Amino acid sequence: MPALLEKTDIPQREPPFGPKKTLPSTYNLPGEYPKVTQSKMRQRIGFIEQNSTQVPLLPTQNDLPCDDGVPMETERHKKQMDLLVYSLEPWLGERGYVGGNMFVYFSLKQLKNQDFKGPDVFVTVGVSNEERKSWVVWEEGKSPDVVIELLSESTANEDKSRKKQIYQNQLKVAEYFWFDPFNPSDWKGFRLNGGVYEELPLKNEGFTSQQLGLTLVLWRGSYKNVEAVWLRWATIKGNLLLLPEEIEAQRAQAEAQRAHAAEQRAEVAYEKGEQNQAIETACKMLADGLDSTTIMKYTGLSPNDLAALSKNNQ
Repeated sequence: MPALLEKTDIPQREPPFGPKKTLPSTYNLPGEYPKVTQSKMRQRIGFIEQNSTQVPLLPTQNDLPCDDGVPMETERHKKQMDLLVYSLEPWLGERGYVGGNMFVYFSLKQLKNQDFKGPDVFVTVGVSNEERKSWVVWEEGKSPDVVIELLSESTANEDKSRKKQIYQNQLKVAEYFWFDPFNPSDWKGFRLNGGVYEELPLKNEGFTSQQLGLTLVLWRGSYKNVEAVWLRWATIKGNLLLLPEEIEAQRAQAEAQRAHAAEQRAEVAYEKGEQNQAIETACKMLADGLDSTTIMKYTGLSPNDLAALSKNNQ
């Protein structure tokens, strides 16, 4: 699971350098687990802290991880994260960024303590949706707006206490939610008010996110062949945000319905055409003086149809 850095923790020269010169970007933060010892890491961080008269040698992408090599707690947790991320991406588009199980850097103390953790799911509005290796607060200019933690036996206490305090006091995440994929009743939401999280009430069986203008709801169904109660995004009116595959399935179903309707219309037109042709043939046969039995045999008309036709021709 990923983590979180503060500008005040980083010494600067006089006059101070701008953020671009003193703080690492997302491309300075590594894409795989660093192959460095803790002592080497501390030496690098120590250099930053002690040499304030030099341009700091900040950690490179080989020093700072964006992956701790530890998989999510269970397959259910991974699928729940994917469901939240992949259903929000099409709706969010270029208006923001949604990430999952990604490191969030907000303080150099993280690096010194090697406390690399971060949200299971987070959303930030008003930024680009370009690919990132990690979320670096000083480069992005803001913290995530919404965070969701997926509880497990090993993480529940930390998610409900220490991490909640970090999101409230240091990252100042506007809205925080937690959810246990194996115990859907353990589900809560909080909104920052005056610097302190206030618990949100359930409204229409969901929690409203003011930051996104959406709701989080519980949905019982099958996702990736797992039947369970899932946490999903929905509009304020209660319509689920669909996954790309659900959007495609819905489009294919609508197309199949349109094709079926067109086929039915064609059949009706064909039958109508055959009926008109049969009536025309019957009229000619009546004019030629053929008996009704012969006419019905060759045209397929019913006795009532033929009687009405004979009456009209009198």
